[in-house]
Amino acid sequence: MIPPYVTTTHGALFSADCLQILKELKSGCVDTVFADPPFNIGKDYKNGYNDRVSHSEYMKWCREWILECCRVVKPGGAFFLYATPELAVQFAPIMGESLDFRNWIALTMKGTYPRGNRLYPAHYALLYYSRGTPKVFNKLRLPIETCRHCGKEIRDYGGHRNKMNPDGVNLSDFWTDTSPNRHKKFKVRPGVNELKLTIPERAVLISTNPGDMVFDPFGGGGSTYQAAERNERNWIGVERYDAAHIQKRLSEEFPFSVFKAPQFNLEELFTRENQQHQVLRRIEGEGVSARPGAYIS
Repeated sequence: MIPPYVTTTHGALFSADCLQILKELKSGCVDTVFADPPFNIGKDYKNGYNDRVSHSEYMKWCREWILECCRVVKPGGAFFLYATPELAVQFAPIMGESLDFRNWIALTMKGTYPRGNRLYPAHYALLYYSRGTPKVFNKLRLPIETCRHCGKEIRDYGGHRNKMNPDGVNLSDFWTDTSPNRHKKFKVRPGVNELKLTIPERAVLISTNPGDMVFDPFGGGGSTYQAAERNERNWIGVERYDAAHIQKRLSEEFPFSVFKAPQFNLEELFTRENQQHQVLRRIEGEGVSARPGAYIS
């Protein structure tokens, strides 16, 4: 296991390629995976990442990390994958090879633009799959929607408002409050919209309880780790390019947690055999005779 870039009382962030970390994680060690991958649409992430390769190359890579993410999900665990609808219909069959479909969650996205002879694009997809029957499914409620101008409730709910739960309405598979994060405080890359905290936080709250393990292979701005940390979920994260920015975000939000040892045994989540095989392959590649005891932990 390579050393984490930064740790907190609840998590560990690795500055590495996501597949490098995924292939060392044990099978069935994570309660929830949340992934917001690059979409291969030529976006400039301001860090040197090439977001425009051939579609076949991109899908080959996606298939590899998606199946690895499926592998590390525990029985009863969940996998949430955020994507454009075009990509979601291609990702879903891959996820379905190992997991069971739960929901296609539509997230409204304001400020998009018409594209040729197509309907006006107004939502992104959040695929929700699980390994069998969910072990945890927490029903979330939203406050009654009110007018931002007059403050009055927008709907009368068929005249049955007085019979509704005082905690609000049940969360559905259509989310209208999830437009891209435009706040500057935690912007990792200027000019690049980042995922709103609401999205990974809901996924975390729906599918985990305090102390459960969350994994996000594409750290980005760090919103998943912030959501896990603030809700007392343990987490493992990977970010190849912008780990320093995530560390800064965590340090500002959780100054008493950052740089502390995780409250869980991090090494137990990783497969010692995989590490040993990698070392032996390196030794053999260097022309050194591999022998029992050559691996040093």
